[in-house]
Amino acid sequence: MHQRRWTQYYAPEIDKRMRPHLQMTNGSWRVDETYIKVKGRWTYLYRAVDSRGKTIDFLLSGKRDAAAARRFFRKALKQSHTVRPRTITVDKNPAYPSASKSMKKAGELSRFARLRQVKYLNNIVEQDHRRIKRLVRPGLGFKSMSTARQIICGYEIFAMIRKGQVKRIPANDMGAQRTLIASLFAIAA
Repeated sequence: MHQRRWTQYYAPEIDKRMRPHLQMTNGSWRVDETYIKVKGRWTYLYRAVDSRGKTIDFLLSGKRDAAAARRFFRKALKQSHTVRPRTITVDKNPAYPSASKSMKKAGELSRFARLRQVKYLNNIVEQDHRRIKRLVRPGLGFKSMSTARQIICGYEIFAMIRKGQVKRIPANDMGAQRTLIASLFAIAA
């Protein structure tokens, strides 16, 4: 089976089964968006990592506005391996303050959570974008948003495994990583 089709088929299931095994992230979030080509059009890939570089979550969106930022924050807050952020560092995108303010008003985000708009403190997430870009670029874009979401989901979950985000499994222990994935699907490694 072609690599992209394999990823498209299994990535969402691996993601669902792996999330409960991820280590908790810290409350210092770095949030940024990058561009991905889908159906010949540029779309926005929102991503967040904590201050140690652990991936929090991602969201693919056709728009770069306050509604997309709120959707991303809500999705990230629902993850079992995340904690409510005490600081969220973002770039100068005006959508983030609007999203933060409305979510604080609705009680979805702590009123004490601090939003910092500082371009250069986001280097951790900017560097993390490179890995995604390196994997996406050879494919010359995606045919649909759903295909892009599924494949990027696979890229992200395997990056989390390689970064050492799985409880009790070191980043450089390929055998333990393989055994964990096999155990999630009840197959022999």
